[in-house]
Amino acid sequence: MAYDPNNIFARILRGELPCKTVYEDEHVLAFSDIRPLADVHVLVIPKGAYVSLDDFTAGAGPEVVGHFFKVVGEIARITGVAETGYRIISNIGAHGHQEVPHLHVHVIGGRPLGRMLPDARG
Repeated sequence: MAYDPNNIFARILRGELPCKTVYEDEHVLAFSDIRPLADVHVLVIPKGAYVSLDDFTAGAGPEVVGHFFKVVGEIARITGVAETGYRIISNIGAHGHQEVPHLHVHVIGGRPLGRMLPDARG
């Protein structure tokens, strides 16, 4: 999947589309998901043009990658889910059902989330 500079997150970063900002610094933007799956559902994105976690970890420097994940943890603390538990999800590629070609991590919590995936082993 190639980076599309007109994807929805790139448009948010350029200020073309609004978002409800939870956190922002020079490298990262975090905002509330417009279709939340739980009481807390925040998307965390890098400000650089990275398609996926694979692209990000291959192309960004260790300080940028480390900062990004420190912010993911900070979002859990800011939103109050760090104490009770939460899930982070990043869908990558076709099998991972990635819909937007810009790296994003979902921070989801605020209620019991159940099993991550159904047991399909039979």
